[in-house]
Amino acid sequence: MEFSPASEYIANMIFSPFEPDRPHGHRRRFRAIPVRTLLPNVVTLLALCAGLTAIRLATEQKFELALAAVVFAALLDGIDGRIARMLKGTSRFGAELDSLADFVNFGVAPALILYMWGLNEFKSIGWIASLVFALCAALRLARFNVMADDPNRPAWTSNFFVGIPAPAGAITVLLPLYAQFLGASHYLLLMPFAFLYTILIALLMVSRLPVFSGKRVGKRVPPEMVLPVFVAVVLFFAVLVSYPWETLTAGTLVYLACLPLGWLSYREQERKDSPKLAEGLAEGLAEGESAPALAPTVPSSEEPDRPARLN
Repeated sequence: MEFSPASEYIANMIFSPFEPDRPHGHRRRFRAIPVRTLLPNVVTLLALCAGLTAIRLATEQKFELALAAVVFAALLDGIDGRIARMLKGTSRFGAELDSLADFVNFGVAPALILYMWGLNEFKSIGWIASLVFALCAALRLARFNVMADDPNRPAWTSNFFVGIPAPAGAITVLLPLYAQFLGASHYLLLMPFAFLYTILIALLMVSRLPVFSGKRVGKRVPPEMVLPVFVAVVLFFAVLVSYPWETLTAGTLVYLACLPLGWLSYREQERKDSPKLAEGLAEGLAEGESAPALAPTVPSSEEPDRPARLN
């Protein structure tokens, strides 16, 4: 049976086993991925495992271990971004993976831990508080990802977060559990406080409050401070392991007390930056431009930091 040239052409278009611009027998080769780009993602996956394990431990009423898993996830989240930048292994895939892991670790896990610990006694109202916290964590992470891609932000704004970051929100919102392990009354004091406190931290996460990020801290250490830094880090972890609830409670209270200082520092930087912005506007108008073309203060060659770091 013979086919016309038109029918053969149509059949080849539908059933052709080869790509038209690739010679027969040529297989597509993918470039090997450097190990340095995989290591930060492995750390992020370990943090995700810790967050999921915290949920399981909470269902088994092992709240001490659940809190330890959340704190461990926060510590891993604090180093994976630094590892990625030191190894020059940042990637868009790592950024998206980090955001998804942060939502589970610092949005879903703390909300479920609080609900299983005591908010379930308020029934639907307690569940609403947990939902609000988880949703605010998701909104906070989404806003961070969008703002990280804005090239017109002044360079100094990278020192501040907009709202409490997700890892810090997860650590601070668990303050009622720390208080119970220190001997506070579960029913008379903690339950009403836990409900209102959860809503408050959720609102602070999605607020416009400038919070000092600390990203610039620790990039360079003077030679004479190397040994004291080692001693301070070892001492901190020793105290955290020996007195976990006292350390977490004190750290949470100090962090909340320092929030106004971040706002004041941001306003001071904003006042210093306003004259420079006005000067650039005047120069642009003097040159006859309808709108001054101010160059972005962040170099385009630099990759944005991976999202949701503690950042």
